[in-house]
Amino acid sequence: MHPLIYLNKSMLEASKARVAPVSSAMLYGRGVFTTLSVSGGRPFLWLEHWQRLKDHAEKLGVDSGEFSERSVREMLKKLISVNRVVVGRARVILLARSGCEIWKTKPDDGSKTDLLILTGDPQKSGEAELTLAVSPFRINTLSPTTGIKSLNYLEHVLSWEEAQKREFHEAVMLNERGEIASATMANIFWVKDGTVHTPSLGTGALAGVTRAAVIKLAGKHSIPLVEGVYELADLTEADEIFLTSSSLGAAIVTTFDFRQYSVATAGVAGRIMKIYQNLVAEVS
Repeated sequence: MHPLIYLNKSMLEASKARVAPVSSAMLYGRGVFTTLSVSGGRPFLWLEHWQRLKDHAEKLGVDSGEFSERSVREMLKKLISVNRVVVGRARVILLARSGCEIWKTKPDDGSKTDLLILTGDPQKSGEAELTLAVSPFRINTLSPTTGIKSLNYLEHVLSWEEAQKREFHEAVMLNERGEIASATMANIFWVKDGTVHTPSLGTGALAGVTRAAVIKLAGKHSIPLVEGVYELADLTEADEIFLTSSSLGAAIVTTFDFRQYSVATAGVAGRIMKIYQNLVAEVS
């Protein structure tokens, strides 16, 4: 993470930032965030990220009414400029100060939500050898926070850390019905007989901005793509596998458990990766 951050219209050193210790965000994790890539010094697919952030905030009762798309975009751009980010990542976070909880305080300045913006270097995707395992943890589709980029993200972090301890970059997560949902911090796609497959949102998969962009690009370039409900056996029979996220972009998997895949840039996954990279270059 870069040293300077944006907190409630003020730019300051991260080490000196302070938020209320007794708040809905701190006590209950009531808050939402979005992570987006920065390319050419510009936030990539910003409007899509902002709309999702607003939608998720509404679902969790986080008041975002005091922030406009334009004002947050300008704050984000200013932070990117000050931190001299040409290629990297940014995270925009909305932290609820109060809600209808047992423990709550009245904000001194009347503000209902804190806005926090961070930037950082690009994520090292290990795309030369992106390895994938199967997570022992499950996604609960009945949870009200499933599919939402909320501060209640520890399950994903613990799942990712468990995969890291086994020396894998990522892990496939199933839901309580045994259906493929996603990777721990990315959406998952695979190719079988020339057709791309990805879990539908009903499985507990996050409505990723990069996921949506890849689906749109596949349609534009006449690449067959199906959203559906799949079991682990469908993934083990795949010809190619790739992951998508704002940090990774589109990254090809070379190892799934103990199965090896060649990085065939001429394959469907390689073609999608190139198309997505071209989109990033066009917008930058």
